[in-house]
Amino acid sequence: MTTDSENPAVEQVGDDLVDEVVERLMDRADASGAALLGEGGLLTQITRAVLERALEAEMTEHLGYEKHDVAGRGSGNSRNGTSPKTVLTDVGAVTVAVAVPRDRNGEFEPLLVPKNARRLAGFNERILSLYARGMSVRDIRSHLAAIYGVEVSPDLISKVTDAVTDELTAWQNRPLDPVWPIIYIDALWVKIRSGSVSSKPVYLAVGVDMDGRKDVLGLWVGSEGEGATTWMAVLSELRNRGVEDVCIVACDGLKGLPDAVTATWPRATVQTCVIHLIRASLRLASKRDHPKLVPALKAVYTAATEQAAEQALEEFAGSDPGTRYPAIVQTWQRAWPEFTPYLAFPPAIRKVVYSTNMVESINSRLRKATRNRGHFPSEQAALKVLYLAVRELIAPRARDVNRVAAHWKEALNQFSLFFEDRLSIQ
Repeated sequence: MTTDSENPAVEQVGDDLVDEVVERLMDRADASGAALLGEGGLLTQITRAVLERALEAEMTEHLGYEKHDVAGRGSGNSRNGTSPKTVLTDVGAVTVAVAVPRDRNGEFEPLLVPKNARRLAGFNERILSLYARGMSVRDIRSHLAAIYGVEVSPDLISKVTDAVTDELTAWQNRPLDPVWPIIYIDALWVKIRSGSVSSKPVYLAVGVDMDGRKDVLGLWVGSEGEGATTWMAVLSELRNRGVEDVCIVACDGLKGLPDAVTATWPRATVQTCVIHLIRASLRLASKRDHPKLVPALKAVYTAATEQAAEQALEEFAGSDPGTRYPAIVQTWQRAWPEFTPYLAFPPAIRKVVYSTNMVESINSRLRKATRNRGHFPSEQAALKVLYLAVRELIAPRARDVNRVAAHWKEALNQFSLFFEDRLSIQ
């Protein structure tokens, strides 16, 4: 059976009707000289009319008969005029002059504009969207005043954003899948006031599920110094939320993390980020030497076996760039225990775990949300902004772009073989 939404002809008719209505409205605006936005503007008038029509429909549903219908005589309840009300919407402050109908028995509870509500849901979402993009309360007030002509108090913005606190708590405590092929772990630094302003790490865990999609598992504010104790608390929380096993935990060499991973998931493989090693190496060298360093390091991380990688590193250590920059050799030697698991992986798995760029792309979005804030008044305020940014990233409309690799099924099959019976492919 074909629905209207699946019928191109029906969709075309709908589009034509919308275009016709828009043309009529624009002609009317041109003829009258009416503005598009602001009080008295065209969109404001349309919004008011739509709200009034919808509220009248709600009243009809409540009473069981149309306005002026003789069926309402003797029904025991009837319309009793209207009450003026001002509500905030996405197109500004709309004064609904006759928008809220009343009934004589006082039983009508409108759903579109509930009693005591002054903002429609869309307006709250607009504030949260601006907040998630790193705008401060002052910035949001200025933006709403400039674009919509609406003066919004700081208290109102705080109430709207505070409303996500319960949602954040539920998200942070939601149950998780028992087995994950990969979990990427990283940290970003934000300034938080705690007596004085200081930079604190916010730890980020991103899991790749069996469908090859990424999901942010949690956010945690840590102390200024990282260590095994901090990581044990983070990983234990993931374990308590249902994560029983992880094949690979990829990270950027965070202090204390490998030991904490082993203690939490004994069978997990800790893999350091290859890109992180390359970047750390290049930071130790002059840019003019980068063209020589990159091919030499590539010979190490693309080696077919661990023995071949050791030989490539020895050759680099004895080369001119290696003797000039011995700290680069030491960087790879220190990371060797967490780097070498990569060399045993099949090609499809190597492609997926090559770097933490996937989690870094999320970090980039989160940094944008915090960059303009200067500092946060509390840890909770920082988590609130970061969660709102994450919420936009994990929205259903973004799920298809959250794929980890184009050839994930091939990688998943190799995961299943490489990690024996720990993964079950449905």
